[in-house]
Amino acid sequence: MFITLEEHYMSPAVRAAKAGSEMFDFPQDLVRKLDTLGAERIQDMDNGRVSVQVISHGPGDRSPELCVAANNGLATAIAKYPSRLAGFAMIPMRDPTAAAHELERCVRSLGFVGALIDNHQNGQFYDNEMFWPVFGKAEELDVPLYIHPAWASETQLEHYRGNFDDSIAVTLSAFGWGWHSDTALCFLKLYASGLFDRFPRLKIVIGHMGEMLPFQLDRVIKMSRRWGRKRGLQDIWRENVWVTTSGMFSLPPLACLLQTTSIDHVLYSVDYPFSSNETGLEFVGKIKESGLLSEEDLEKFAFRNAERLLRITA
Repeated sequence: MFITLEEHYMSPAVRAAKAGSEMFDFPQDLVRKLDTLGAERIQDMDNGRVSVQVISHGPGDRSPELCVAANNGLATAIAKYPSRLAGFAMIPMRDPTAAAHELERCVRSLGFVGALIDNHQNGQFYDNEMFWPVFGKAEELDVPLYIHPAWASETQLEHYRGNFDDSIAVTLSAFGWGWHSDTALCFLKLYASGLFDRFPRLKIVIGHMGEMLPFQLDRVIKMSRRWGRKRGLQDIWRENVWVTTSGMFSLPPLACLLQTTSIDHVLYSVDYPFSSNETGLEFVGKIKESGLLSEEDLEKFAFRNAERLLRITA
């Protein structure tokens, strides 16, 4: 059995408002799966032996009012399958005070287990202290913030343009490269700014095998010793960061992740419906065959680490 943490849906309220920055027209079968929070999703979970799916909204900049409506709708859907579904709140990071309030409401009143936030707001990262009330509230509530890639702003997109069609630039700025490098940059800026000195018990989750950071970690740790932070980057990585495998089904990056990160902070995820639960299950089979994880560690990876982090039960 598994708990998965980076699994998405599309709120009817968001769709009706045509709000957000979605840059791709998804195939209709994918749109249908994003729309459903009922029987089809549960069947897909069963097909991949997923016991609990922690659901979050896709990326985009939404108003406080729209976030409230979307979160209320998600809570209603979760209430129909309370043993199978859980929620990460969508919070309006453009308005940090409202975002902190909505995070608290979702955790205390709706039973959500944290929030998923974009890695930037229109190109602005969260090292600016105006955003820090959200991180402080997450620490106070003892829930994680999952930092997820977001579509590039127009300024960021210019960095990816070249002697090719703009559609290629968009791909390079997104799942082709930029989503991952920019999420890594978001985390490094948070560390460099002193956020973790201010909030030493903050819990951060990042996906996609660590968004390139494990490969570069040793080098960045050495450079970061010059940055004047109270706690070293290696300590922050070990104590404050959890990493999921969402959307990545290859053994080499997993081996790198396991060599740089405590198994207690590595969690299975799928990135449903952009990846299928069946693909995830096949990958777990490859992990077993590889010998990368012992039986005890495989159990931690599959669900026990998520149980401890989120205080839920598979």
